[in-house]
This record gives sequence, structure tokens and C-alpha cells, in this order.
Amino acid sequence: MEVYRTPDAAFDHCPGFRWEPGYAQVVDPDGGTLRVAYIDAGPVDGPVALLLHGEPTWSFLYRHVISVLTERGIRCVVPDTVGFGRSDKPVRQADYSFARMVEWTRELVFDHLDLREVTLVGQDWGGLIGLRLLAEQPDRFTRVVAANTGLPTGDFDMPEIWWQFRRAVEAAEVLDIGRLVAAGCVHPMADDVRAAYDAPFPEERAKAGVRAMPNLVPTRPDDPASEANRAAWQVLSASELPFLLAFSDSDPITGAMAPILRKLIPGTRGLDHPILQNAGHFLQEDAGAELGRVVADFMLS
Repeated sequence: MEVYRTPDAAFDHCPGFRWEPGYAQVVDPDGGTLRVAYIDAGPVDGPVALLLHGEPTWSFLYRHVISVLTERGIRCVVPDTVGFGRSDKPVRQADYSFARMVEWTRELVFDHLDLREVTLVGQDWGGLIGLRLLAEQPDRFTRVVAANTGLPTGDFDMPEIWWQFRRAVEAAEVLDIGRLVAAGCVHPMADDVRAAYDAPFPEERAKAGVRAMPNLVPTRPDDPASEANRAAWQVLSASELPFLLAFSDSDPITGAMAPILRKLIPGTRGLDHPILQNAGHFLQEDAGAELGRVVADFMLS
């Protein structure tokens, strides 16, 4: 497997992101290994929050959330998904699949870090991956925060704005990562923040994961990931784990998922589900401190 590794110097100017990464090796399908980066911040004996990002972001997205949670005594583990951030980036789109993204994350957080009694916080693809992990190893988790995410099976169509995003990614000769993230925010993005989202991708070949991910979302009933996602829904629809919905008020991509999750997952019942105001798809960027407070209150209540 041909892999791109972003030079460390590319990450020298990421505002407000002060944590040094750890690294672990996960197995690639060719029998080699991939280096996966992660942030492990806060007290080692604190309750664990596993913060999973989506596309096309990386752990930098959670910097405001991490600050709030660690101040409240919570340990934050924040991986960079393979293909993103400081993690290795296979350069062929064909090297990415939904199943591989789940397995690489599982290997990191359970085999290498041996996380237990975990609160899952998943946004965008972080929810797709995280909810699969929850369904496959529910004994590792104690609660869930779903933030602008879902778990599609391909049995229902995606919203038109998502199709527009997918077509734009497919058609772009050069992908402007910072612009994609900024377009998913309500508030204007400072130039240095936008540059930090560009940082993992100094070369176009490093963006294979970004290009691949939209095509990995199940959009038809016979998609390669549909059966596994349906199986996950069977587990989720019987789960009593506390399941908090922390969606924003201005996300046309995933907004329709909140009532579905609330209807189908028993663990959502009896909870006060906040709606984060003046926040877009990337609510960690628009309302990160508020999301941190929501997560901390939920974990420590």
C-alpha cells in the first residue's frame, strides 16, 4: 500500500492546538502497517471521552471541546482517522472502505489504548464509525453523544445538499480543504484556522481519503456497508445506554437524523437534548466550548 505521511513541520502553526500527538501502528490489508496519530489529554484516571471527527477535518476540530473537558477532569482521546490529520494517508481511493475505517479505529482505541467505560462523541463520519464500534463492542461504552451525525443504510436517500457536496468533491481538480470546512460553518473562519485544516494535505495525492469518503456512505440498499449498518441499528434500537443528541440549529446535512435517532434508540428517552445555536455542520468550530460544556455535564451528572 502506497502511503503519504504529512511532514511534522506542516503542523507548526495550528492556533489553539497545543497537544502533542501519540502514535500507534495498525495493520493495513497488504500485511504492512499504518501509523495512526491521536491526542490523549487530561488526567489519565479521569472518565474517558472518545472524540471522533469527520470529513475532511482532523483532531484540530475538537480543540475547544478538549480544553473544556480537560478542565473538568475528563480524559480526551482524539484520533486522527487514517487518511486525515497526522495519520498516514493511503494514496489510492480504493484503499479506503467503511469496514477498514471502522477496523483501523477499533484497533487503535481497543487493542492499543484498551479504552473502557468510554463516552463516545461522534460527529459526521465520527458518528458513522463510532456507532458501528458501539454496536460491535457495546461493553466498552457507558454513554453516547451524537453530534450532527447518523448511521445511513442506503434504504433512504441522502439530502440533496449532501449529493451536491459529493459531486463537488468528485469534480474538483484541486480540493480546497479549508474552504470545505469553512462552508460547513456559520461563523467566518480566520485565515490561520483555515490554514490548519489545510495543513494535513500539502500535496493533492494526500487527499485520497477526502475524495473517497463521500463514496463510502451507503446510498443504496445493497451498498457494501449496508448490511453491517443494519446490524448495528438492531443493536442500537435495543440499547439502553444513555444517548444524548447534541445537534446544531443550522446543519442541512444531518439535521433530519436527530428525530430518527430520538425515535429509534431507547437510550435517548428522558434526556434533555440540547440544540446548539448559531452553529453549522462543524459545530465544534462554531460552538466548541458550548459542546464541551454539554458533554462534560452529561458525563459528570
